[in-house]
Amino acid sequence: MTPFAYAKPADIEQALGLAGPESRYIAGGTNLLDLMKENVARPRRLIDITGLPLRDIRRTPTGGLLVGALVSNAELAWNPAVEADYPLLAQAILAGASPQLRNMASTGGNLLQRTRCQYFYDTGTPCNKREPGSGCPARSGLNRNHAILGASEHCVAVHPSDLCVALAALEAQVLVRGRAGERRVAFADFHRLPADTPERDNCLAVDELVTAIELPAPRFARHCHYLKVRDRASYAFALVSVAAALEPDGERICELRL
Repeated sequence: MTPFAYAKPADIEQALGLAGPESRYIAGGTNLLDLMKENVARPRRLIDITGLPLRDIRRTPTGGLLVGALVSNAELAWNPAVEADYPLLAQAILAGASPQLRNMASTGGNLLQRTRCQYFYDTGTPCNKREPGSGCPARSGLNRNHAILGASEHCVAVHPSDLCVALAALEAQVLVRGRAGERRVAFADFHRLPADTPERDNCLAVDELVTAIELPAPRFARHCHYLKVRDRASYAFALVSVAAALEPDGERICELRL
């Protein structure tokens, strides 16, 4: 493991001021620490954001739900408002990881986790996501867990999150803050397809921090389901996962999200 500096900022502005190409934000650390142990990630500084005021779950003026980036996956899944109004989200979270990991993993961190492609984790093999231009052995190698849609000639790895599949179906928005100010990103635009730059997983600038997820006013609370096909019943990443939600009007489907 590469030696690194450690900082725990007192507020968001201080956290943004510490950001840079060789720094990484850390909250639960359930993915980043693994990447550091495997020598895939080698940050020179870790910025501990667990002291920032990003742990609230509250209603928005439009009737939606604002979820702070530091809310744990377990807290989100068992929140009464999520269970009642966004059961698709609760189903997806509880299909992922283990209870211990859900207790540690943060909502914002879940969005930023890296692929579980075994070539990405093996620094002895080429990987365009890890080292652009080195190649993608997964294209002709072990790729059973990899992309059917959205792949490119440079990368066939997929994002491993269960939570993100449900957030996309629910048309959530990601609230982001950087030194240039605040912005919100439609969830469907947050993650990037590999194209010619597979090393870039999302649209964040190097200094930007996910501060919250905003869910729209409740829809689909009664007619939704998250289906995850995997090799074993628990603690396994999906071979295929689907978040399906619809809103009926009598015998007619007036809205459908898949």
